Amino acid sequence: MYSIKKGINNKSKIKIFIFILIISSGFLGCNFSNKSASSSENLNLSVPDSNNEFFQEIGQSIGLNFIHSIGSKEMDNIIESVGGGTAFLDFDQDGFIDIFMCSGTWIEGFSDGDKPDNLPVNRLYRNLKNGTFEDVTEKAKLNIPMYSLGSTIGDYNNDGYPDIFISNYGINALFKNNGNGTFENVTKNAKIGGGKNECSVGAVWFDYDNDGLLDLYVGNYLEFNPDYKYFYAPDGFPGPLAYNSQPDILYHNNGDGSFKNVTKQMGIVDIDGRAMGVGAADYDDDGFMDIYVANDHTVNYLWHNNAGKGFTDRGVMSGTAFSQAGEATVSMAIDFSDYNQDGLLDMFISDDNYCSLYENLGKGVFKDNSYASGISIAAGQFIGWSSSFLDYDNDGDADIFKTNGELKHRYGQEDQLFENLGDGKFSDVSVERGSYFKEENVGRGACMGDYDNDGDIDIFITNLDNKAKFLRNNKGNLNNWITLNLVGQSSNRDGIGSRIKIVSGGKNYIMQKISTSGYLSQNDPRVHIGLNKNLTVESIEIKWPSGKIQLLKNVKINQILTIKEPI
Repeated sequence: MYSIKKGINNKSKIKIFIFILIISSGFLGCNFSNKSASSSENLNLSVPDSNNEFFQEIGQSIGLNFIHSIGSKEMDNIIESVGGGTAFLDFDQDGFIDIFMCSGTWIEGFSDGDKPDNLPVNRLYRNLKNGTFEDVTEKAKLNIPMYSLGSTIGDYNNDGYPDIFISNYGINALFKNNGNGTFENVTKNAKIGGGKNECSVGAVWFDYDNDGLLDLYVGNYLEFNPDYKYFYAPDGFPGPLAYNSQPDILYHNNGDGSFKNVTKQMGIVDIDGRAMGVGAADYDDDGFMDIYVANDHTVNYLWHNNAGKGFTDRGVMSGTAFSQAGEATVSMAIDFSDYNQDGLLDMFISDDNYCSLYENLGKGVFKDNSYASGISIAAGQFIGWSSSFLDYDNDGDADIFKTNGELKHRYGQEDQLFENLGDGKFSDVSVERGSYFKEENVGRGACMGDYDNDGDIDIFITNLDNKAKFLRNNKGNLNNWITLNLVGQSSNRDGIGSRIKIVSGGKNYIMQKISTSGYLSQNDPRVHIGLNKNLTVESIEIKWPSGKIQLLKNVKINQILTIKEPI
């Protein structure tokens, strides 16, 4: 069965005024205490009119006053440099996506400077369905200080409400969504926190054995020692290879609210990886989701799923362990899409240099096309962090958005937007798509999603130790589109792992529902497809993780379509 929700457009000459609690000071500059994000005064919010740019930065105007914190006055260690994940989620299931944002905080013996009066915390902003947001962190009972780096969102208990796993420096956290606007910290009972000395960065929800329950892969970084100071001064602080690596962990969902560490049992042997971004997708279409781990300065992993019974690292033999130069790079983010529309899932990895665009050649082999596609030359002058595929102009192919920022210093760089030209080539169209792309920020996490349900993809960006940015898409919905909200029944409730084939205008579109994407972040939980000028969708075929195949025919365009898995 399926249901329809019409898209709405609130971008043209709308002025909506509401009163909410937002910051009283500290809009400018870096943030240490994050006091401004929890202080309040009444201030009118209004949704800005379109300035006729493709992407328009409107974050402060609509109530997104989040300021990321490293917890210190100065950035003087590697842990402070790697955080800043963010995620779109519909935590209250009202049909509009909300935003969860990760922040560091002050820790004794770790952070520089004195303890602030108000400790920075992670933030949850509720979408008010009128183009603005409200900070509901305290209402949701999420205002707990922890040094958070990233998050991954998934309905682990299949109750219909998305839960939040937070990867931390220190004990990780699992917050169960109570379905009434509040969350409960169930980490201890779930047995999913890891050790107090662990430093977890990337993590991903996925159902590796297709039993209808979401499992969790946690990518661990390194054994950080705050007292270790030996380094070359201009570097700022010791790099990742100065510390021992920490092994990743795979948790199996027991179905009773608890998880079991099955890392060794499932054959995952992480000897020297320093995990940053982690993602999961079924790259070979065998019905089981595989894992890709982007490691810092060390070889990347491609854990092939052996029918839910174990994993084998095929990074080297697949051609995805190293860059096109045969080097282990400072890999950051991972995302999946069929960018050349040949029916196979490809991958994009951002790093501190030329990045990697891995074309899936089939039979478990990939080819790095980053240079041939035109991406490397444009990306080479920047240090890339979060990167995601998105069809920003709804022309029917996958473009790429990438945040940039220095590694060890708070030096800003411009973010980038690469347009898919449809012939295997990409073009850097950043400055042509908005004045925002001339700004220099220390970019980290980013999430893509349709926040106003008008049919095009907007972008939220976290900047290290500074104000977040929100890019509203003003023109993407000039082309047609369709958005799918999948609801699993025999499969996991989120439908993660579902493979989708859409036929529109005689053209095939292949996509997969995943959770984590980009760097420590997560995009809109709904699957968005740009349809260019096509006026109908001839068919939608969904292969659910349970193996069930569902077929819809003659579907209307320009709508948000909820599709439930047949029982």
